[in-house]
Amino acid sequence: MMATPIPTDPAVDLTDCDREPIHVPGAIQPHGLLLVASANGDHRIVGGAGAIEPRLTADWLGRPLAELIGQDVATLLGSTLPANPNVVVPPLVTGSDETFLATLHRTDGYLLVELEPVAERPTTAAAMLSWLDAVAGGFERAVDKQTLYERAAKAFRTLTGFDRVMIYRFLDDEAGCVVAEDRDPELGSFLNHHFPASDIPRQARALYIRNRTRAIPDAAYAPQPLRPAHLANIDLSDVALRSVSPIHLEYLRNMGVEASASISIVKDGLLWGLIACHHNSPRLLPPDVRGAAATLASGLARQIRAKEEAAAYRERLNLRVVEDMVTPRLQGDVPLHEAIAGMKGDLRAMLNADGFAVVTRTAVVTDGRCPSPKVLGKFADWARSRGGEPVATHMLSTMMPGAAEHRALASGMIALPLRDDDATLIWLRAERIQEIEWAGNPHKSVSLAPGERLSPRASFETWSETVRGRSRRWSLEEIEAAHRLRRRFHEARQGQQLRALNHDLNLALVEKDALLAQKDVLMKEVNHRVQNSLQLVASFLRLQAKTAGDGAVADHLAEAQARLAAVALVHRRLYRDDQVESVDLSRYVEELVADMRTSLGADWGAQMRLDLAPVLVPTDRAVNIGLILTELVINASKYAYDGRPGPLSIALEQHGALLRLIVADQGRGKGQGEGFGSRMMAAMVQRLDGEIAYLDNDPGVRAIMTAPIGAESTL
Repeated sequence: MMATPIPTDPAVDLTDCDREPIHVPGAIQPHGLLLVASANGDHRIVGGAGAIEPRLTADWLGRPLAELIGQDVATLLGSTLPANPNVVVPPLVTGSDETFLATLHRTDGYLLVELEPVAERPTTAAAMLSWLDAVAGGFERAVDKQTLYERAAKAFRTLTGFDRVMIYRFLDDEAGCVVAEDRDPELGSFLNHHFPASDIPRQARALYIRNRTRAIPDAAYAPQPLRPAHLANIDLSDVALRSVSPIHLEYLRNMGVEASASISIVKDGLLWGLIACHHNSPRLLPPDVRGAAATLASGLARQIRAKEEAAAYRERLNLRVVEDMVTPRLQGDVPLHEAIAGMKGDLRAMLNADGFAVVTRTAVVTDGRCPSPKVLGKFADWARSRGGEPVATHMLSTMMPGAAEHRALASGMIALPLRDDDATLIWLRAERIQEIEWAGNPHKSVSLAPGERLSPRASFETWSETVRGRSRRWSLEEIEAAHRLRRRFHEARQGQQLRALNHDLNLALVEKDALLAQKDVLMKEVNHRVQNSLQLVASFLRLQAKTAGDGAVADHLAEAQARLAAVALVHRRLYRDDQVESVDLSRYVEELVADMRTSLGADWGAQMRLDLAPVLVPTDRAVNIGLILTELVINASKYAYDGRPGPLSIALEQHGALLRLIVADQGRGKGQGEGFGSRMMAAMVQRLDGEIAYLDNDPGVRAIMTAPIGAESTL
């Protein structure tokens, strides 16, 4: 069957889970205790949760917090807590007949102290570090990512002692897939099973980044409410004992799980996946083990990134080898489409395609498995109708009308309409029918009786779905190689034209050179006049700012001048480079920051740090990104340090088809405003189909703008 959207009852809103306030449950899990103290004065205890009286002391309410935890609270608040919102209190807290580890948090004007029982003989730090070092060495020696995942599953099961440990990876559509598993042989397997995105709501994913470990020792527990009742709305985001959503507990019980734990795999600041641990009976995950698991997960994330980069590097090298073999064969006087036809086998193998075709008005040359010439002609016409830009897709039937009937041979396609020749190069990948195993039917409709609450699915039996109309994905390296090939073909065509003119049209060549020189002079003159106009406007703004009596007006004029500089810099780059369709964003940002250093002064310039990755973006998107960067730097210079210079870092990163622009200060910063600049920046972000977030940089503000590099189907 074809993959289809999940059908739901129109009366049921499945986004209810995404809006559930899981960070303010008003209760904790019963295996620990929670004390709530005032954040001021002598930090007296004003409330709590759990069996405090029998397990700790009956005389607890109203007492100074320092008396119960045996630590000077003011010292903790003044030295450690400002730099780390979650602090483990050094001495253990002795209860009635057990010992607790205390962790201090600050939230909503209160101090929260969670007390978790610890083992009588916890693993020593030396033994744990030795074990972690040995496991990390095994991760480094893994030959590929799958081996790494399998070793990680075994290591985390050894560390936690759970019956089942799964390495769960989030996919592009936010669904999840179990890529490795280590389990009790008596349990069924979830290996390679998919789970729908709705199983882990969005706000839960956000908390997985904030809290790298999460444990539920007993899925059948009775929540322990905060008392007095007016404390129920306290934010417990950082509290490990935080009670879990009843929907999630029911979900676990439906799976037959009595205890669970999850450790986040965060790669480059994004939630890559989870280590999901299940146990068939109640099981406590002590704080020291959780800490070791978080450390091990960080090492796993680094190894995943290293192996992904190594695989991409090897693929890039292999593609370069084929490119270097192909390029010399384009230098002769044979017509370009004939030269391409002569090396069609190499070109097909280069991108690991099932079929390759060169389509011109008069001929169609193929290699491998391809549809009929008539169909290939339609593919070429459709590709050229999209503006002549290269196209890549692994789901052609979702983009091109009528392509579904040819999906057996052409579900994936890269099409390169050549700029200087009436030819289109087409790489094809055949349909790859996939049998996806889901843990339960993800398409089962949801229906509720009036007044009934939304409940999780109850079945996790393997449900198979046949997905058609898709091919193997084209890797980013293959797409980049196709883009480079197009430039090579363009250069080869230009070389052929030049040689033909040298041979047959010497007199015309002189005239052509004269026309080219005239064109260059004209372009330089146009560029010179445009630059003069932009500089004239900038001078007017600068002069007006100096003469403005109102300081606010002068500031607005200075900001307008900075925005104009961002636009002018893109214009300068366009006519300085050969490639006018796109801009190397890292070089553009570097030059733009250099201009801002000059305008802000030497003191500010010395404080600005850059960490830029090369990202090729369309020119119109570069203008918007430059304006956004200008606004963020202006905001930081005005608000982060009260107008004084201070550290400011600017980073540019690429994550697949997305880019991230990060501007971070260490002052008091400012988030989203309501002025003209903020409205303009919001409009720019919307035009990029992106989003901007303001996070705590501890101290300061970390503004992160995330946006697609370009359209998904365009190279």
